[in-house]
Amino acid sequence: MEAPDPETCRSTYTRVQVEFYVNENTFKERLKLFFIKNQRSSLRIRLFNFSLKILTCVLYILRVYLDDPKEDNDVNPCAIYRRNNNNNNYHNNTADSAEIDWSLIFCVSRREPVWAIQVTVALISFLETVLITYLSYKGNIWEQIFQISFILEMINSVPFIITIFWSPLRNIFVPVFLNCWLAKGALENMINDFHRAIQRTHSAMFNQVFILICTLMCLVFTGACGIQHLERAGKHLTLFDSFYFCIVTFSTVGYGDVTPQIWPSQLLVVILICVALVVLPLQFEELAYLWMESQKLGGNYSRHRAQTEKHVVLCVSSLKIDLLMDFLNEFYAHPRLQDYYVVILCPTEIDIQVRRILQIPLWSQRVIYLQGSALKDQDLMRAKMDDAEACFILSSRNEVDRTAADHQTILRAWAAKDFAPNCPLYVQILKPENKFHVKFADHVVCEEEFKYAMLALNCVCPATSTLVTLLVHTSRGQEGQLSPEQWQRIYGRCSGNEVYHIRLCDSKFFGEYDGKSFTYASFHAHKKYGVCLIGVKREDNKSILLNPGPRHIMAAADTCYYINITKEENSAFIFKEEEKHNKGLSVSGLYDAPPRLPVHSIIASMGTVAIDLQNPDIPEESGKLTLPTENGSGSRRPSIAPVLEIADSSAILPCDLLSDQSEDETNQSDEEGSVGSDFVKGYPPNSPYIGSSPTLCHLLPQKAPFCCLRLDKGCTHSSFEDAKAYGFKNKLIIVSAETAGNGLYNFIVPLRAYYRPRKELNPIVLLLDYQPDNHFLEAICCFPMVYFMAGTIDNLDNLLQCGIIYADNLVVVDKESTMSAEEDYMADAKTIVNVQTMFRLFPSLSIITELTHPSNMRFMQFRAKDCYSLALSKLEKVERDKGSNLAFMFRLPFAAGRVFSISMLDTLLYQSFVKDYMIAIARLLLGLDTTPGSGYLCAMKITEEDLWIRTYGRLFQKLCSSSAEIPIGIYRTESHMFSTSECKDSYAQSQVSINKQQGEEHRERGESWKEKTAHRNSTASDQSEHPLLRKKSMQWARRLSRKTTKPSSRAERISQQRLNLYRRSERQELSELVKNRMKHLGLPTVGYEDVSNLTASDVMNRVNLGYLQELQDISEHPYTERTKPSGPQADEMNDHQNTLSYVLINPPPDTVLELNDVVYIIRSDPLAHMPEDSQGGQTPGTRNRQDFGTETRDETHL
Repeated sequence: MEAPDPETCRSTYTRVQVEFYVNENTFKERLKLFFIKNQRSSLRIRLFNFSLKILTCVLYILRVYLDDPKEDNDVNPCAIYRRNNNNNNYHNNTADSAEIDWSLIFCVSRREPVWAIQVTVALISFLETVLITYLSYKGNIWEQIFQISFILEMINSVPFIITIFWSPLRNIFVPVFLNCWLAKGALENMINDFHRAIQRTHSAMFNQVFILICTLMCLVFTGACGIQHLERAGKHLTLFDSFYFCIVTFSTVGYGDVTPQIWPSQLLVVILICVALVVLPLQFEELAYLWMESQKLGGNYSRHRAQTEKHVVLCVSSLKIDLLMDFLNEFYAHPRLQDYYVVILCPTEIDIQVRRILQIPLWSQRVIYLQGSALKDQDLMRAKMDDAEACFILSSRNEVDRTAADHQTILRAWAAKDFAPNCPLYVQILKPENKFHVKFADHVVCEEEFKYAMLALNCVCPATSTLVTLLVHTSRGQEGQLSPEQWQRIYGRCSGNEVYHIRLCDSKFFGEYDGKSFTYASFHAHKKYGVCLIGVKREDNKSILLNPGPRHIMAAADTCYYINITKEENSAFIFKEEEKHNKGLSVSGLYDAPPRLPVHSIIASMGTVAIDLQNPDIPEESGKLTLPTENGSGSRRPSIAPVLEIADSSAILPCDLLSDQSEDETNQSDEEGSVGSDFVKGYPPNSPYIGSSPTLCHLLPQKAPFCCLRLDKGCTHSSFEDAKAYGFKNKLIIVSAETAGNGLYNFIVPLRAYYRPRKELNPIVLLLDYQPDNHFLEAICCFPMVYFMAGTIDNLDNLLQCGIIYADNLVVVDKESTMSAEEDYMADAKTIVNVQTMFRLFPSLSIITELTHPSNMRFMQFRAKDCYSLALSKLEKVERDKGSNLAFMFRLPFAAGRVFSISMLDTLLYQSFVKDYMIAIARLLLGLDTTPGSGYLCAMKITEEDLWIRTYGRLFQKLCSSSAEIPIGIYRTESHMFSTSECKDSYAQSQVSINKQQGEEHRERGESWKEKTAHRNSTASDQSEHPLLRKKSMQWARRLSRKTTKPSSRAERISQQRLNLYRRSERQELSELVKNRMKHLGLPTVGYEDVSNLTASDVMNRVNLGYLQELQDISEHPYTERTKPSGPQADEMNDHQNTLSYVLINPPPDTVLELNDVVYIIRSDPLAHMPEDSQGGQTPGTRNRQDFGTETRDETHL
């Protein structure tokens, strides 16, 4: 047998064709696919069926109008039957038989054309019904036959088919009007198929309402047609009369003018009412249930509204009332956002408090709550995410597992980006290691990055948290303007300053400085208009530069960033008459000598600021300022150099990137030179997470072993076991945290940045509840003087071992495990009590606390009977009622920068929707980003040697001309009288009597003291507005009162001694407790004895005014060591003779500088080729401007 030819086999194989079918390839399956399964074809079939049913109803109405029940046709068998029936019953004429003519009920007059159309429609409907029943057959034929739709179809179709074969039955009555129920079912199925075909879902609420309306229409139509037909044998009602009767009956009005007369029609009415009483309540119940559910889910955002109105979507895991109000108040604070809608998409059911808020008319028309998940496209479609102007995705910071909360945020961001790629995303993330997952978002705020960087700057630039919080909140500067306290008025007015931007060519503020240096433009804009130019961005560069320095020449296309009470577009310029006459003066003539600073009148009303511009010219003889002397004789004051339009290139010298210029310029001893001598500058080799900005820092030449990072345990490399043994030159900064998270890395970097002088680096001790892992230790082992220790702040031994006696700042970070509680606002309870304990044990310590809820800051350093705190509480309520977004700003701990809540920075993300540059500027200010050529935030302190500058405007000129630094605000500390309810009665009479007896001497000494301390007081002339003067006068008066006091008896002295011992028992007990624990741990008690007897007034002076001011106050204190009150008596007497601190953002140029003011400045980048001081050397005004508290190095030596 021969083998087949391969070519023949190959050709045979190529002829084989295999067809695959998705569905079964049978005739029944193909019909089922066309009539049932296929969405589009089945939709057409149902539409055709619905049209047939409507046509039958229309034909029935037409037949009724053409029908005449009185006509007598011999051909009509019904008429013949009617005549015969009347003759047979002639002698048996009862009331019922006389009224009811049954032939009129069973037979009607039907015209031939109408009959033909009805037969055709009936035949088509019958065949379709049989076909659909056959295709839907699943083994039980009786289930198909006894369906109501099948029965109605047979009743309305079969009689017409029979009349084709038997003509006498052509006029028989057929209840064709029952086809309305079949039309109702066909319409419901058609709508469902329509939504399936277009791949869109419809609301169940809409579906139920539609079913209810159709049911009512079918009941009315059935009743009207049935009653009209039955009344053919009675009163002969028209179809409209029957319809009118049904409407009146179903609406329960029942006029009674039209009623059925025969019992068959009356019976039909009874049946219809019973059916309505059964069907309609079920329909209404289902509708009510769906309405209640829709209220929980929030319904849908209208597509028409989404296309005609603008809206933003807010996605959150759980919506709290504080979060909602912060968002709404900040979002709608901008005028151009008033017409926006806010659609909230939240997976949880709406909270009762949130529901009440959203029912307020102010929000009910603009805020829409939708319950749903951002991971479902249906819910995103309900929120019309694809048409939204922006989507805000916020994390739930109150979750115990913050990593899990970040994972949920990441998935929401991915889902939103996948559904609406063109919608801008504003994402809030908690942990920095998760930030790179949402790098695609338009704006991202990492909570822990900002939190730790802000807390770190608080240690070197006091109240940085308050400064940044006020800058990122929207305010008009109206807070506290009705307060009798002067500090509240100026503090509230300056809090209205925000960051704005404008192109140079479009600006009146900066347009005239085109081609001038940045420093020149910043100074003269502040002098003339009161605005503070802080940054600029080139048209061809996306990076914002803070204070690029005098080398930067302003161009017309530059974008200027400035701080002002309002943006320039809302400003009106009012020029004085004298300036109009001096228009011809040359520009150079205006700035030949330091000009007289104008008094700016800033009026915030209806969103517009009117700036009063005065003539900046002064006579030439006032160009030189003389320094005041003690005897009043005049000597020449130091002059301030003018700010140059263009930087002098000869004065611009390249700086050494690896050298510390501050150390080169200062002659140090061998001991001082040893501090930081082993440090190098470089970039940290190990970053704990992806996405951290590289920052040039002070580093160790070699990484420290992990064992050397442990503060409380010695190792083979070091035997030190406590902070005292290390012999640090500067005071410690202690950070108390629960875990060593990656965000803690951002606390260390700003404190070890290259622009911090080496000799002023503070040791950092991390007091952690849990042992850090090796990954974190690998990241921090390259930084100098960074240590960790396992312990908690509620353990006194741990605090003493980590060196709290030698610490200048203690930062208490909010713990993740305590952020959630059964009662929301109790999450801060443990932190607040622990901080209060440390405040009592270590009164000289500056404690910076982070809280979960901003409302709890009123409990920080709580005084139970402090009337002043009560007054501040009332002021806060008043400001909140006025709609202020900064009602908490007058709380003393917040104003002084002692307390901070990260939730206050949520507005940074909200403001980015209008100001897309705010996040970048905040990161540059906090040192999170280091753009080449951009400056950084630091602080300088006003000393007695700097008071000759006198005003903030002259200081602005001094800094711009000498070191190219831009001041942006003042941190002011002043004495204040905190009166309590207990002290009012006890001291009022004695003070009045003292003032009366010693009035003249008090006035003379007060005037001499006023001359010596004029630099401390404000510009007001009233003596009552000088708290320092009032404090010294009261101390002097008490000293005089003790000199004239009559000697008391022995019994009174014993009683007083006993009372003093009783009152000072609490202070003594606390002091003895700390000393005993220090002795038990082997620590020297000398450091604690120096501060254990400090009163509250001394503590605040020590913290806010520095050690030099404190020593001066103690030397002038009237009490001797033997007679000085202590314990609770001292607390009671000194708590109301305290100090308060607050921040003034961009104060007016005529603001008088006071002693110990801390000025916030933006220093230009040292790595850029910046000009040095034109006068050579270091001026007294720039000597101490690096960090707050640097003058205390001698006292902090251990």
